[in-house]
Amino acid sequence: MTDYELLCRQAEELLKTEPWYVPAFSNLSALLMDSLPELNWAGFYILRGERLVVGPFQGKPACVHIPVGKGVCGTCIGLDRVQNVPDVHAFPGHIACDSASNSEIVLPLHRGGKPAAVLDIDSPVPGRFSGEDEAGLKRLAGIIEARIVWNENA
Repeated sequence: MTDYELLCRQAEELLKTEPWYVPAFSNLSALLMDSLPELNWAGFYILRGERLVVGPFQGKPACVHIPVGKGVCGTCIGLDRVQNVPDVHAFPGHIACDSASNSEIVLPLHRGGKPAAVLDIDSPVPGRFSGEDEAGLKRLAGIIEARIVWNENA
């Protein structure tokens, strides 16, 4: 069981140290891999035009480009809503970046009220992400949205 209260406090501290999205997403990916059991990938995709582009992550090499509306990540950004998928192989249009992934949760992240990126977390365990995980990760996403800086000159 993950202590989401502690995870969120740790994320807040990391974001106080450096809120620019590149190092912040890098450290947050590492924090997630270290804090949540049974993961094989944790990271971010950033919206550029009509596709997501891989950002900082922990795990095996990933798909670089994902069209909006395609796969779990593209569906998340296209619908602007969390995708908690217990069996990715049953998800229509699933993009298999890592064949070891069996379940996935993806949360939209906003910039100025509009979708700008996603937090993507994969597990080799089917049905890995519970309602408690989803609620804790939504809280984390809110912290990220409130504290992240997109422009390195800010």
